[in-house]
Amino acid sequence: MPRLIGAAQAVTTDTQAEQITTFTSSGTLTTQPRTTSLQYLVVAGGGAGGDTGGGGGAGGFRTSVPGATSGGGASAESTTPVSGGAPYPVTVGAGSAEVNRGTYGTGSNSVLGTPSPITSNGGGGGGHRFSYVVGGDPLGQPGGCGGGHGSNDPVVPEGTDGTSGQGYGGGAKLVGTNAAPGGGGAGAAGSSTATPSPSNVGYGGAGGNGVASSITGSSVTYAGGGGGGSSPSPTVASGGSGGGGNGAGYGTAAVAGTVNKGGGGGGGANDGNPAGAAGGSGIVVTKEVAVSFTSASTMWDLRTVYRQIKADEWI
Repeated sequence: MPRLIGAAQAVTTDTQAEQITTFTSSGTLTTQPRTTSLQYLVVAGGGAGGDTGGGGGAGGFRTSVPGATSGGGASAESTTPVSGGAPYPVTVGAGSAEVNRGTYGTGSNSVLGTPSPITSNGGGGGGHRFSYVVGGDPLGQPGGCGGGHGSNDPVVPEGTDGTSGQGYGGGAKLVGTNAAPGGGGAGAAGSSTATPSPSNVGYGGAGGNGVASSITGSSVTYAGGGGGGSSPSPTVASGGSGGGGNGAGYGTAAVAGTVNKGGGGGGGANDGNPAGAAGGSGIVVTKEVAVSFTSASTMWDLRTVYRQIKADEWI
């Protein structure tokens, strides 16, 4: 009777576990051996608020988690292909530091350096009131999310722009106020200023809200815009959900954007607290989904198989 020479072959099914990796500073991602694609969240650093000016724009927000929403109302992107066991550089963008009058504070980009790099743009800096100072400019700056304009005339009726698929722009400045609009967030544009009575008092606009992500297993909101400065008023314009800093009011300093959420910094006020606040740093999170695979404990070489078949010993 034919018989098998050598060890019996055992076939087993195994699983490569899900792996979530969070980067709060720059580093290197090394994928697991059987990973072929990544889900990701890439949030850039937030912009700083302007000196007596607009709220800083949040860092750009991009994600590929199925069913989730990217910034600016966009759908989730496609997962990015990778090679198992390969290293990929990760850059976590810094938030802009607090800036002086006439200097913009735009956040830094965050990058997931796969074969097709995923880049989120830094948030735009808020505009400044005193455009007559050398280098000063009342216009907020575009970015992943746009910064709010400064509280200076001439009036700028339009808000700033965010980056498509990453975030919204900052708000517009209304006529006759000394206040500034909020910076844009990943989930909504910054609000325009409000004018109560008397008309020379201005309430700063709120920062735009961010977007929630559950890539880590818990829902966390990122990329909120900074509130604009209120002048001359004690009323504080709130930062957007997801780490946006509050704007300044008379007697209250602007608040920085939240670290590792990409929040925009609050804008400074016309009286007492002119300095805009710093933006918050970004974050990069990757998810490798679980993979099932089949393996054999032993293998036969072709020469052995041939000999056993020829001898009628292969079954």
